[in-house]
Amino acid sequence: MSLPGGESTSSPLVQGREFVWADADFARVQALIYQHAGISLHDGKHAMVYSRLSRRLRETGHGSFHDYLSWLEKTDGPEWQEFVNALTTNLTAFFREQHHFDILASHLRSKPAGTSWRVWCNAASTGEEPYSIVMTALEALGANPSFKLMASDIDSRVLATAAAGIYRLENLKGLSAERQQRFFLKGKASNAGMARAKPELQRLIEFLSVNLIRDDWPFREPFDVVFCRNVMIYFDAPTQRRVLERIHRVMKPGGMLFVGHAENFSESRDLFTLRGKTVYERR
Repeated sequence: MSLPGGESTSSPLVQGREFVWADADFARVQALIYQHAGISLHDGKHAMVYSRLSRRLRETGHGSFHDYLSWLEKTDGPEWQEFVNALTTNLTAFFREQHHFDILASHLRSKPAGTSWRVWCNAASTGEEPYSIVMTALEALGANPSFKLMASDIDSRVLATAAAGIYRLENLKGLSAERQQRFFLKGKASNAGMARAKPELQRLIEFLSVNLIRDDWPFREPFDVVFCRNVMIYFDAPTQRRVLERIHRVMKPGGMLFVGHAENFSESRDLFTLRGKTVYERR
């Protein structure tokens, strides 16, 4: 998923900046990003927020954060998406946390051949995680599996990258030569140094925008597996609980939930039971 990140400073005003930046501006940004994305920006993110949003002030022609934020609060247009995009960072790689994909492969093989699978990856970012999931599915289930992955994110820009499935070759370094050959087409001539995910991967994935804190999730059928990795650490405890309750509702009983290495949901034992290293089962 798209995640907040960046440098930190506690200084409310810094001389020499292009725009005046006060604690009151930061507090408004904190409230707005929490309201619209559920993200809790801690006080150490002053410099990151100033840097990211300064670009939005320039592009929208506003001379101060006060004016920009006041305008944003009065509009319902596309700038809200740009605001969210600006305050999110994407950290991802193919087969990140390899043990999750080993567990997923075993889980897929544990059911009878021909079983239909519905999986959701709700922090798709630039696509490395969703493509890792479907590579695992093809290796575990064989060609043409009954497998559908819904891959979502709140950041519209990274979703476009994910849907295109085009990567620099250095981004594929973590993949074996066999996987690179089987699942990617390497570019030639003007596309040298690039690679595209093959259609057999892309046809198993539907990319869509989903805001985890809103009530408009578009799913009609429950999921067998959900990847929700390194997302919850950016929510406060009440928001975590609400999102977990909703994930619980869109999963089948016994479904598997994969979470990030720093996430622990021991306070939600009524919803999920720990079954392995950062792997839970839906109760």
